[in-house]
Amino acid sequence: MGSLEDGAGAGTGGYKRGHPPPPPSPLLRSVVGPTRRGSARSRLARFLLFEKVDYLQWIGTAAAFFFVTILVVAFLPGSAVFERPTMLLPSRRAGGGAGGGRGGGAEALLPRGLGVVETGEGVAFEPTRLRERWARERREEADGLAKLGSPVRRFGVRKPRLAMVFGDLSPGAMQLQMVSVASVLEAMGYEMKVFTFKDGPCTNIWRTIGVTVDLLPEDTDLHISVDWLDYDGILLNSIEARPEPFKSIPVIWNVQESSLAHRISEYNSSGMIQILDGWKEAFSRANVIVFPNYVLPVMYAAFDSGNYFVIPGSPAVPFQDRISAKSYDQDVRVSMGLSPSDFVISIVGSQFSYGGFLMEEALVLQAVGSLLQQYPSENSTQLELKVRILAENVTEKHRMALEAVSLNVGFPRGAVEHVASEDKDSLLGISDLVIYGSCLNEQSFPSVLVQAMCLEKLVIAPDLEIIRKYIDDGMNALLFPSKNIGKLTQVLLQAVSNGKISVLGQKIASAGKVHAKNLMASETIEGYAVLLENVIKFPAEVLTPLTAGEIPVALKQEWKWHLFEDVKHLYHMNGTLAGYNILQKLEEKWRSNQMEDHHRNASKIDDTFSLMAWEEERADEIANIKKRLEEEELKERSEQPHGTWEEVYRNVKRVERMKNDLHERDDKELERTGQPLSIYEPFFGEGTWPFLHRSSLYRGIGLSSKGRRPGADDIDASSRLPLLNNGYYRDILGEFGAFFALANRIDRIHKNSWIGFQSWRVTARKANLSKKAETALLEAIQTQKHGDAFYFWVRMDQDERNLASQDFWSFCDAINAGNCRSAVLKAFQRMYGVQLDDDLHTLPLMPNDGDTWSVMQSWVLPTRSFLEFVMFSRMFVDALDAQMYDKHHETGHCILSLHRDQHCYSRVLELIVNVWAFHSSRRMVYVDPETGAMQEQHLLNGRRGQMSIQLFSFATLKSMDEDLAEEFDEDHPDRRWLWPKTGEVFWQGVYERERNMRQQEKERRKQQSKDKIQRIKKRARQKTLGRYIKPPPEDAGSLNDTRTVDR
Repeated sequence: MGSLEDGAGAGTGGYKRGHPPPPPSPLLRSVVGPTRRGSARSRLARFLLFEKVDYLQWIGTAAAFFFVTILVVAFLPGSAVFERPTMLLPSRRAGGGAGGGRGGGAEALLPRGLGVVETGEGVAFEPTRLRERWARERREEADGLAKLGSPVRRFGVRKPRLAMVFGDLSPGAMQLQMVSVASVLEAMGYEMKVFTFKDGPCTNIWRTIGVTVDLLPEDTDLHISVDWLDYDGILLNSIEARPEPFKSIPVIWNVQESSLAHRISEYNSSGMIQILDGWKEAFSRANVIVFPNYVLPVMYAAFDSGNYFVIPGSPAVPFQDRISAKSYDQDVRVSMGLSPSDFVISIVGSQFSYGGFLMEEALVLQAVGSLLQQYPSENSTQLELKVRILAENVTEKHRMALEAVSLNVGFPRGAVEHVASEDKDSLLGISDLVIYGSCLNEQSFPSVLVQAMCLEKLVIAPDLEIIRKYIDDGMNALLFPSKNIGKLTQVLLQAVSNGKISVLGQKIASAGKVHAKNLMASETIEGYAVLLENVIKFPAEVLTPLTAGEIPVALKQEWKWHLFEDVKHLYHMNGTLAGYNILQKLEEKWRSNQMEDHHRNASKIDDTFSLMAWEEERADEIANIKKRLEEEELKERSEQPHGTWEEVYRNVKRVERMKNDLHERDDKELERTGQPLSIYEPFFGEGTWPFLHRSSLYRGIGLSSKGRRPGADDIDASSRLPLLNNGYYRDILGEFGAFFALANRIDRIHKNSWIGFQSWRVTARKANLSKKAETALLEAIQTQKHGDAFYFWVRMDQDERNLASQDFWSFCDAINAGNCRSAVLKAFQRMYGVQLDDDLHTLPLMPNDGDTWSVMQSWVLPTRSFLEFVMFSRMFVDALDAQMYDKHHETGHCILSLHRDQHCYSRVLELIVNVWAFHSSRRMVYVDPETGAMQEQHLLNGRRGQMSIQLFSFATLKSMDEDLAEEFDEDHPDRRWLWPKTGEVFWQGVYERERNMRQQEKERRKQQSKDKIQRIKKRARQKTLGRYIKPPPEDAGSLNDTRTVDR
């Protein structure tokens, strides 16, 4: 109607003065209503629509409007934080109850501007990025396996292993929760081990449920003494154990402390950016950050990298209430301004701020006002009914609004007050009745209600979805309709009788205490099981654990309270102290670094002043240099004896050869030169440094130019074999990358008659050679006790992946998704260029004769035999690469793994040395790593008729190697070919071509010398200008004089 009226005005105003406007239509008259034609337009309408308005008038009008609007908004109590669906307010009946419409005096009791009751969703946290990533990984994995064309199978031979890391083992809610979770995971089929920096009473608890405990040194990094690759996943349970050393293993970080979150703003204001960046990197490293509630993700929002996940539920509240178990006496009531006879009702709400909480408090007070008639008192100031509202960040405006509401309801001054959140424990302890007044739906059950129920307080709450999920109305709490808060009055009259909690209310409170003890335990335990299913990808040799849906209900219903009965006297320990300690250590380290930078800058300033003192010294040095240059010039002008051109050429060559020997050799290098054996330890990254040796017998070989040990005589494999600069082949080859790099022109770097290798993981498992075993091995080599032998000291039958004691090929299938035999068979077919039977029994025989085989690339060979093995390995790896490269790059999957695997056929390469050693007639000798005792495996006499010598002989391998080299050297194929990139390309034609080139170079130099001599002989000489006659001596004239001699 307003638009029609404005339109009429506008149409009328469009006519010129002197012409009367046309009369309005009958329809318009019926809508607008009868009005006088002369006053159809108000003065404001004529002013805005017809008069010419100056710009200053428009600006003044707009400014006045916005000023009034700001004043109105500023003086309204409270502000809406979130926009949510609202509902109509219930009105108050004349008798104090809740009733029908909005009338009846309710508006007179409630102050205006309190907002509306909000019943929508609260702060919602959804791990969208995590769930999308998990769904994408499952989809890609299914598509990739479908494109492989070969089925993959799981050969479960061992349990999945998890490592749980704690800062300490002091009794606490975290220990209770993780012990409960671990006991269920163990029943599901997991195998766990606990690591801690500090021992504690909970050590015996972990051992009671069958979990071993290892103590980590406090003064070192977390990765020093543990090979974390032995575990399928890691659960960190303390801020003190942040995930710095973990690089290629799934990490789940359980963060339950808020100590770091409180320091974030302090770090920003203090300029501690390095500490913040370090924590951001640590939080982003973990695959998943787990929080026990939806408040902590908001507090740690500054570190969120999309890996936050909430598993609601924790025994922290019942644990704390159980260990404190204190009675709130009269002193606590007096300190809070209450008398022993007061009946205290606490009103609590959501942890989050929102726009309708003021109106909710007013409506709850309105319902509580119906109890005033049960507390008659001659002196209204000594009323026994007291109401305390738990609130945070209460403003003066909020207090004024609350006082106005309480007075309108009928409470005297001082009967209704706010209590700060810091006094929550005391308030709940002295309360007789707790009312949850927030009608905002939340994602988890309110922790304040859990605490009240644990204190055996009667709880009244709205029938929100999350509350109805865990509360049975009339059994362990009382509920009222969230969409009609007026019904709260009836619930209160049922709970309170004659000024005290009714008998029914006392029974409900007692039942609520029992119920709250294990509230949400089932959801928490099941949440960890679901999380492990999504995060950890188990290899083929791992048994599949039970799913979360298969957990027996009896196992997950309760926390393991009975295991903590014997350590009650230690419950008073502060669980957050460790978090603050690690923060203080990091802050002290940052301050020390700042002081060092300050002193360094101060020293630079001092150096500028000291430059003046060095000016004179510098001038003297320049003078000395000039003098030395003059002397060298004079020396060049004087005659110097010169040799022949051949002598000069030989001297220059000798200097060039000596250039590489000019560096200063350390003691270990000098000792290594004179010993018969050198053992190399391949490594990649700083995490492996603690497991590498620094004796003359061992030498590290880094697979990457980065992460090399400072001051160590390590070999850079990537500089010797450029193929290792490709991350794909560096990961997939593993130790074989070091083999190929060393074999490439081996005489330039390895001058020992024997060569060996030892994996750093063997040292981490404490299965490396002892001093006694090293001595025994060196003695056997020097005395040639076993001749051309293959020594190894890590047995396959003792490997953790071979608990079923399988034979060689069965074990290989178990760790390679059931496709080891088929992959090796196809590789041999391509390698030897023959068509073998598809029957897997045509593979080279590896007998199960009771002896064992080598694993984990820890063995010793003669250097000549090592080069022969590398010759075989290069062709075998090339055949595997040609077989799997395309599909591996296209899908990220290969037939040797159940999941996306960057190492693909590295597990086949781990075992292939046994095939070569057995079928090339090498003696295979096991060396006990502790005692050095030696035992020959698979005796040569017993191998007759079992070896495929024709396929593994040196002559066969050498001819195949030369054929490949000739093809590459002459044909220059343009296909993708790995073999030429793994080492030297050499055959007889290369040798002859190099010999011809050397001969041609020699002839060329000889011809250049002849040409130079001829040029010198034919050089034009200048003719003499005249003949030089030497003048006679000064006394020459006396010879012509005649002398007379007396006789």
